[in-house]
Amino acid sequence: MEVITSYLITFAVGGALCVIAQLLIDLTKLTPARILVAYVVSGVALTAVGVYEPLADFAGCGATVPLTGFGYALAKGVEKAVDEKGLIGALTGGLTATAAGIATALVFGYIVALIFRARPKEQIK
Repeated sequence: MEVITSYLITFAVGGALCVIAQLLIDLTKLTPARILVAYVVSGVALTAVGVYEPLADFAGCGATVPLTGFGYALAKGVEKAVDEKGLIGALTGGLTATAAGIATALVFGYIVALIFRARPKEQIK
């Protein structure tokens, strides 16, 4: 029963973050790119003030997989690198902490680009 509860919490928190993003798309004139950036920056900001880590501990992947989780990973990487290397860690820590995710996104994006042919919207029918 504990596993089911954990899955429900994860789904609820991740779903809530997605619902907020969808509402921003539907109810504002913000572009998806601006919402993406806002989510990453808010993940960093919420980590900096100590709010996001308890949420990530509570919700697990429901909080770490969405874009706010990427901001959380960047902030935690910077925090760790600054503790280990000093001020230079502020420049290297975020990329070190998120390198695997960035590399995976690039590789799979390249594979998809090889398989599918991109076309302008006017030609899609």
